[in-house]
Amino acid sequence: MHLTERPQAPARAWFAGPGFGPPPGAAASPGATSPGAAPAAAPAPDAPDPRPRLICFSHAGGTPSVFRDWPALLGPAVRVVPVLLPGRGLRLGEEPYTDMEPLARDVTDALVAAGHVGDHALFGHSMGALLAYEVACELRARELPGPTHLFASGSRAPHLYGGPDDQALGDDDLRRLVHDLGALEPDDRVGGSYLERRLPVLRADLTLCARYRWRPRRPLDCPMTAFSAARDPVAPPDHVEAWRAYTSASLLHRRVAGGHFYLTGPARLPLLRELRAELTRTTEERDPTWTY
Repeated sequence: MHLTERPQAPARAWFAGPGFGPPPGAAASPGATSPGAAPAAAPAPDAPDPRPRLICFSHAGGTPSVFRDWPALLGPAVRVVPVLLPGRGLRLGEEPYTDMEPLARDVTDALVAAGHVGDHALFGHSMGALLAYEVACELRARELPGPTHLFASGSRAPHLYGGPDDQALGDDDLRRLVHDLGALEPDDRVGGSYLERRLPVLRADLTLCARYRWRPRRPLDCPMTAFSAARDPVAPPDHVEAWRAYTSASLLHRRVAGGHFYLTGPARLPLLRELRAELTRTTEERDPTWTY
């Protein structure tokens, strides 16, 4: 079956996972947060959640678990909405995507159906930043509200994807890549076992990156913030700086410590402070015409 003809999962399946939402088929509980998160006031029944949403996309082979403690760290004023892609977690039995166009289209369908389009920002790390950009373009093509801000982390600009660095890799090459990027310590047996289970979806995600070819389109009109880690060979600073051409608004380039997987360590704290500061600004302050 061609990917464009795959059976469509219900919208709730895209936002399910421990701490973030119900499993497919279950009813959502109002005001649910992840374990340890600061409690947020639950909206009245049938009332829309007034908090800005941060839609989060993980790296290649990743799962929403990387964002598990973000609700507590960002505070109750922000609703964190990680996206669960097929082939992982509660969607382990589904075929992962290997092409960007149908993935961005189906993610956008799910965001619209779940009511997440409106006061929302997009965050993506590595491949997730590329997906966030394509979702923003898809929303614009449908004349739907776009993100108030796009945060690109650990990712070179879209036109720099699809080169030799994104070639499909064998199992041994994938293991070596993960170790070289610092995701696993040499003696991490638990993580090594987890990696073995994740190899098929990691290969699918890297295939997607290898096949991706940027199509020239006008820049987005939302502000962007791009993050580059000091020891990240995947997204060196000049490749991250190239995101500047993708917005007609402002781009801030923030440099942080750590390597490609800095999101899992203390080097992520400057990023989280930046996210919280931007997302908790008032609507008037986010408006570029607003003045003191």
